[in-house]
Amino acid sequence: MSEEPRRRGVLAQRDFRLLLVGETASGLGNGITAVALPLVAVLALHATALDVGLLAAAVWVPWLVVGLPAGAWVDRLPRRRIMVVCNLVSATMYASVPVAGWLDRLTLTHLFVVALVCGTSAVFFNTACHAYVPAILAQPDLADGNAKLQVSEAGTRVLGRSAAGFTAQAAGATAGLLLDALTFLVSTACLLGIRTREEKPARQAGVSSSLAREMGEGLRFLSGDPYLRPVVIYGASLNLLLMGYQAVQIVFLVRTVGVGAGAVGLLVMCSSLGGVLGALLATRLCRRWGDARALVLTQAIACPFALLLPLTTPGPGLLFFATGAFVLGVGVSVANVVVGTFRQSYCPPRLLGRVSSASMTTNQGTIAIGSALGGFLGSAIGTRPTLWALTAPLALTWLLLAFSPAGKARELPSAVRPTRHTGPAADAPSPA
Repeated sequence: MSEEPRRRGVLAQRDFRLLLVGETASGLGNGITAVALPLVAVLALHATALDVGLLAAAVWVPWLVVGLPAGAWVDRLPRRRIMVVCNLVSATMYASVPVAGWLDRLTLTHLFVVALVCGTSAVFFNTACHAYVPAILAQPDLADGNAKLQVSEAGTRVLGRSAAGFTAQAAGATAGLLLDALTFLVSTACLLGIRTREEKPARQAGVSSSLAREMGEGLRFLSGDPYLRPVVIYGASLNLLLMGYQAVQIVFLVRTVGVGAGAVGLLVMCSSLGGVLGALLATRLCRRWGDARALVLTQAIACPFALLLPLTTPGPGLLFFATGAFVLGVGVSVANVVVGTFRQSYCPPRLLGRVSSASMTTNQGTIAIGSALGGFLGSAIGTRPTLWALTAPLALTWLLLAFSPAGKARELPSAVRPTRHTGPAADAPSPA
């Protein structure tokens, strides 16, 4: 890759622009789904808080089941091809919901099947995409590229979540999922237009190629690393608590606070607005403070704002929810940029898919547990007490980073130290 496009920035690189547009389209769809799917359950099928919590969990359960094998497959197969297939599967499944609704055949079982299948597609897509970015960008461009992808993801959540609320109010709860399906087709077209050729996955001579062995390599690398391990533990804890309250936030806003469907979309998108700001600030904060210090400080500031969410009341009291969600969104977005860039540059390239999937399996797997927990608590003790039970520990999760090696450093390491045991000799660091 030439130096000239790098000096002009990642947007000067055609293939990255296509990847960004494709991710923007699918991000818009994901934003729609986050609100539209539970709204369909609540408004069209009169689902309970437990139903909504379990539905939210179903999207993430596949991470627990296929997350680790997905990483091994991603390290074996062309990553763009995996992403294209996953997009087409998701488009088909989301389109089936409004069709079933128009035919008066929509059931909760149908929604659970859609959530499980699309969740499985997301496992493979996200793992492949994270490992695919270094094939498009040179290592010095990774932070800038990841920041722009994060801006896109957060920004499209803003549009998608607000669009889902207003679409539900204007055209019915199921209509938003048809738009969601179309976004996956746009993403597919962009991926097919990328010209960069991927390198064939490297295989070590004399090493077994069984999935079990390959998954074990990724897990050993992750669990034995003093920087990656605490970051993953933090992400898993944060996701457990975030998704616990998010699983019941729509039921809380609609039934406890008395907010209409359109306003629900506006309130829920506040976290995405914060995500846009966080992604825009991430690289600047890392340059000024160092990436390790930026990660720890932003989480220390953002996490306590979770305590505003249970204080939400009608009228002016909605500002508690909007402010808490916004600041949490800033913190989560900064963490995503810093951690994603660190993992891409730090991990040996041949292990990147497996380490990414092991990290994301841990993080996303706790999302499923948190969603189910939120649903159970919402049914057992009510939605407002559930928010208190989950946001109180969330406010303290930043301490997991503060007492890790990242909390004592200014910069995160850019490569694995050669003296550290990482498995076979071929795992010695090389530029991503």
